[in-house]
Amino acid sequence: MLTLLKKEYNNFFASPMGYIVIGVFLVLTALFLWIFPGEYNVLDAGYANLDGLFYFAPWLYLFLVPAVTMRLFAEERKTGTIELLLTHPITTTNIIISKYLAGVLLVLFSLIPTLIYFLSVWLLGDPMGNIDTGGTWGSYIGLFFLAAVYVSIGLFSSSLTDNQIISFIVAAVLCFFIYAGFDIISGLASSGSSQSMIASLGINAHYESMSRGVIDSRDIVYFVVVTILFLFFTKEVLDRKK
Repeated sequence: MLTLLKKEYNNFFASPMGYIVIGVFLVLTALFLWIFPGEYNVLDAGYANLDGLFYFAPWLYLFLVPAVTMRLFAEERKTGTIELLLTHPITTTNIIISKYLAGVLLVLFSLIPTLIYFLSVWLLGDPMGNIDTGGTWGSYIGLFFLAAVYVSIGLFSSSLTDNQIISFIVAAVLCFFIYAGFDIISGLASSGSSQSMIASLGINAHYESMSRGVIDSRDIVYFVVVTILFLFFTKEVLDRKK
């Protein structure tokens, strides 16, 4: 499994895709935080926070993660190597986990450089270090879990088709629905309890909860369960193709 993980991870950087995804993510977040005027611009806001990063990052990942994962199984199916891969002495579960972890590692490496933003805001605080550290780290953890769910959705979408464009569209639509769709639906509910229950089915409610700096086990369980669910769906698709 480790060999396949290394292979998939190296494939991201054997082509420009891995560099493009990380570069686009860092450039766009930097522009929103430091260049483009508005309420999320750190210098315009007048107080030290990274709200702009944690607001825009889920939307950026909504497109960038499907762009990364769309080829993981779709390309294997198109080239015919999926049959060879599935007949190797490695379980379908290990294949899925290897590809999933490769995608998660790429997401992690796109997040690490944003710590420079955190250091910059920490230094700009008055007094220095006047930033909600707990909320910031909670937001980072929540953003990582959010992106990890996106990767599992992208992997599932890639297993459905040999067309990478279709895989990208399906993954982007599913990511959007799970991130914001339940919030939209909850707005149609009549009672407050129904709204809360429907909203809790989506990622955004749990992401915002972790962004407050309180790591609730229920939020972590939600992200883990959704991730495992889509990995399970992926396994079912591949097993049927076997």
